[in-house]
Amino acid sequence: MRHPELVSGSHKQKMMKRSFVYIMTNKYRTTFYIGVTANLQKRILEHIEGVGSKFTSKYNLKDLIYFEEFSDIEQAIAREKQLKNWHKGWKLNLIRETNPKLETLDIF
Repeated sequence: MRHPELVSGSHKQKMMKRSFVYIMTNKYRTTFYIGVTANLQKRILEHIEGVGSKFTSKYNLKDLIYFEEFSDIEQAIAREKQLKNWHKGWKLNLIRETNPKLETLDIF
């Protein structure tokens, strides 16, 4: 069992920091965007406001329909890369495991 309180310096901060992989979509659920962030609420607001991603802005991807939480950014980045290599059907199956109706998730 790890004990973050016994770890010093930046390694402790790294261990304690949460990271997220998330999937955004449009109102028709036809296009997906997969991203990674340390601050999910802030990043989703940026997408909604059209800031930071030309792709999400271009395709009007403003609905969060899926996310996973990780204890460190390396895990989140690895998962993001994995999901980006999946075909759309696999992504839909993954999303439907926790969000069967592909509803917009309210994280605020």
